[in-house]
Amino acid sequence: MAEAVKTGRTAVVLFNLGGPDSPQAVRPFLFNLFNDRAIIDLPNPLRFFLAKLISGRREKTAQAIYDHLGGRSPLLDLTKEQAAALEGALADLGEVKVFVAMRYWHPFSVETAADVKRFSPDRVVLLPLYPQFSGTTTGSSFKDWDQAARKVGLTVSGPRLCCYPQLSELCQAHAALIAEHLEEARQYGKFRVLFSAHGLPKKIIAKGDPYQWQVERCVEGVVSALGDRSLDWSICYQSRVGPLEWIGPSTDEEIRRAGAEGVALVVVPIAFVSEHSETLVEIGIEYRHLAESVGVPGFVRVPALNAADVFIRGLAGMVRESADQSGVCPAGRKGTRICPKEFGRCPADLPAETAV
Repeated sequence: MAEAVKTGRTAVVLFNLGGPDSPQAVRPFLFNLFNDRAIIDLPNPLRFFLAKLISGRREKTAQAIYDHLGGRSPLLDLTKEQAAALEGALADLGEVKVFVAMRYWHPFSVETAADVKRFSPDRVVLLPLYPQFSGTTTGSSFKDWDQAARKVGLTVSGPRLCCYPQLSELCQAHAALIAEHLEEARQYGKFRVLFSAHGLPKKIIAKGDPYQWQVERCVEGVVSALGDRSLDWSICYQSRVGPLEWIGPSTDEEIRRAGAEGVALVVVPIAFVSEHSETLVEIGIEYRHLAESVGVPGFVRVPALNAADVFIRGLAGMVRESADQSGVCPAGRKGTRICPKEFGRCPADLPAETAV
């Protein structure tokens, strides 16, 4: 291993979605989510009132989901574990502290930016826990961070590692977890690996968002790492809400297809690196129940990566490689754009303020 390049005092900020930490937090969490213009692209006050309406209507359903998880999301605790593991992996880089900023619940970016300012770093590395870039996730978090940094007077900046769908350690970590669960699947005879990612409305992709393209490249990397050319696999998308047409096929559709074909399923949360309601409840409980009801002979859920050693090593490698970088760039690639030019919302070619 090459000698680590010391870079002074470094703050690394991990971005994640966030989740309610109590039953009372469910409704305000939902409001914050739907009041984000990256999610509902309407001007205020219309977006504000619509977010109030949706969060009120969805509160009971969401409460029931979080009841399965003890009334709160595990996402913050798991993200803190990832932060601690990453900080340990970067111990030889100099004085490094890894912070957590959540988009829709505490700790919000403004809270974290104040903590980072008190740390007095020489540079700040922004690292989303969304491997595949979308303006609705990473783009929204970056914009929120910029506003928070201005509010608290944090002027130190650094590289923004916008995406890493083809990161070798990411693909290897997914492949290792999948391989651990294939033996269980083989007992059912024929099986198919479903790579389930969070969906998006088609209109967002049509405007140049590279998310779906990056999901597809990520899955190709994982399948290659598995090394089984005969593997039966498919990409699908979950968590559809609202009346808009979403990218597909949906995870529901793929489960029903597997039932009709008598094929067992191994479901992989390919766009989620931390366990939360959409992996533990939507996949682990709701989709499992659907699979049983439509005759799928076996259902195996592969867990999220969480703080898997290989994954954390990959994140640490990106931070190391960014030592001489600044601005918005695909992580670990020295600023080289990875998305085809048709995806005009790839942040590699956009100023930070417009990379949403």
